Amino acid sequence: MTRSRSVRPPVSRAGGRSSAGAPPPPDDRLDELDTAPSDRFIGRQRMLWVIIVIVLVLVSGRMVYVHVINADSLSERAAQQRSVTQLLPAMRGSIVDRNGRLLAHTDEARALTFLPVSVRKQIDEEHKKDPALPDVRTRLQEIAAGVSSKLGGSISAEDLLAKLASDKDFVYLARSITPELAAQIMEEFPEVGADPQAIRVYPGGSLAANVVGDVNFDGNGLIGLESSLDPVLAGTDGTQTFDQGRDGAVIPGSKRNVHPAMDGDTVRLTLDSDLQWFVQSQVNMAKKASGANNVSAVVLDSKTGQVQAMANDNTFNASEPLGQQKDAELGNRSVTSPFEPGSVNKIVTAAAAIEAGVTTPEEVLQVPGSIRMSGITVNDAWPHGTQPFTTTGIFGKSSNVGTLMLAKRVGERRFADMLQKFGLGEQTGIALPGESPGAVPALSQWSGGSFANLPIGQGLSMTLLQMTSMFQAMANHGLRVPPRILSGTEEKGDPVQVVSPETARTVVDMFRAVMQSDDAGVQQGTGAEGAIAGYQTSGKTGTAQQVDPKCNCYSKSSYNITFAGIAPADDPRFVIGIMMDNPTRSSDGTGGQSAAPLFGTIGSWLLKHERVPFSDHPAPRLRLQS
Repeated sequence: MTRSRSVRPPVSRAGGRSSAGAPPPPDDRLDELDTAPSDRFIGRQRMLWVIIVIVLVLVSGRMVYVHVINADSLSERAAQQRSVTQLLPAMRGSIVDRNGRLLAHTDEARALTFLPVSVRKQIDEEHKKDPALPDVRTRLQEIAAGVSSKLGGSISAEDLLAKLASDKDFVYLARSITPELAAQIMEEFPEVGADPQAIRVYPGGSLAANVVGDVNFDGNGLIGLESSLDPVLAGTDGTQTFDQGRDGAVIPGSKRNVHPAMDGDTVRLTLDSDLQWFVQSQVNMAKKASGANNVSAVVLDSKTGQVQAMANDNTFNASEPLGQQKDAELGNRSVTSPFEPGSVNKIVTAAAAIEAGVTTPEEVLQVPGSIRMSGITVNDAWPHGTQPFTTTGIFGKSSNVGTLMLAKRVGERRFADMLQKFGLGEQTGIALPGESPGAVPALSQWSGGSFANLPIGQGLSMTLLQMTSMFQAMANHGLRVPPRILSGTEEKGDPVQVVSPETARTVVDMFRAVMQSDDAGVQQGTGAEGAIAGYQTSGKTGTAQQVDPKCNCYSKSSYNITFAGIAPADDPRFVIGIMMDNPTRSSDGTGGQSAAPLFGTIGSWLLKHERVPFSDHPAPRLRLQS
């Protein structure tokens, strides 16, 4: 059996194992393996440097663009971002009466503000940090109830809560709050803010509100003189520009382009506050006593035409929101609402007849109970046979028939010219908004019955201011001065000499018969209830049928009751005009339908207020009926 033997590999002399089975790699292969990692590192370094160089080039290029190429443009944009242009509000001018008493002025106030979204978020975050603090709902209820209480309940807690809980970023909680009250509210409820606000103050409330008017929430004129004189009262806002830091603070020394505000002018009226208050109170009392739909009165200075009082019943209170005064009269009927005046218009016929010389005050005319004229029959207000009335008596007793007899003597053309001289059918030019010119048909448009209606005050319309202005002309020696309500300024319109001074004096004296009383009734005028003790007075009553819209014809049950008078008649100082819309009694509540008692009440107070001396002697007894 042959045995195998194990063979050992030869051992090198160096003591190592022979490599005959695995020869070592050559030396250049070892060099390649040792250098490969180093090359990759160097490549990466080179790539990094390339990126760095590119970034540096881009940054350098951007810096060159920013600081060299586009430096001016960027500086301008940066300045614009921190530049703020602030509005400098002008202070609205005041409105004062003839004696400088304030009727309207501007005062400092606050508007309460709230940021619903952000404040609710803040309250919620604070509640989560400290559960002892109220949650959002509880805190909003506290704020609503507290602010409502501070405001005296003028705004309900429910309404305030609805604003606090709204989805808006900003809301106003209340406006026109005094600075002191606003400070109290903000101290108790820090979540509530306050913005400065200019508040319009009307010290008299409803005093002359129909004339002065009102402003809106933004302080702009809304109605009345506040509206028509808004450019004068408002002034011109100014501006200033400044830079502000990130915290909103003004950067010192940055203010520029400062244009100061120009405050509005103070407007002085011809009204007398005391008289205005008295007349307003009296027209309200007269409305209640007479059962009229409305009552208005105007007082003019007989020499200057200045309006010393202009009042409507049921006017609004300018100190309260207009939305809460739905039944109040916001307009000024004395200039905006024309009406048919009735017999007050007979002063035109009287002036024309005396000026033309077709009659004299003492002439006796045989006046029948009716007259056929221009195709229609006109009756007197009371039935009577032919009676011997003087020309004075025709107007003193207000005879339609006698007036038309005189009008026929005057003629249509002269009568039409007199209507124009009295300013009828045209605006007076007074600086009050919404003035109506009334309506007077041109002579060329007169129909068959026009000349039977116009002389007795039917078929034409006028405002109360126009009606009063007619009597101002007679009281001022025949010179009609367009009425004005702004003191110290010239309003539109030039004086017009309507008739001669002699004619005017004669007409005023004739119309004293209207105020004359007589126990027997024969020589009594239609306005004796308006006579003022101690003074001679002159005037004219009026009754005009209203138009019934159902038939477009004259009503037999609805009337305009008017009166215009001069006090004193022997030395005229004032003219008073009154209009009552369909009263059932006289202005003092007595029987009949007359505005004469209201004239007497206003005239008596006015003459005493102005310390006008009594007439030197009583008015002479005038003959009305022969």
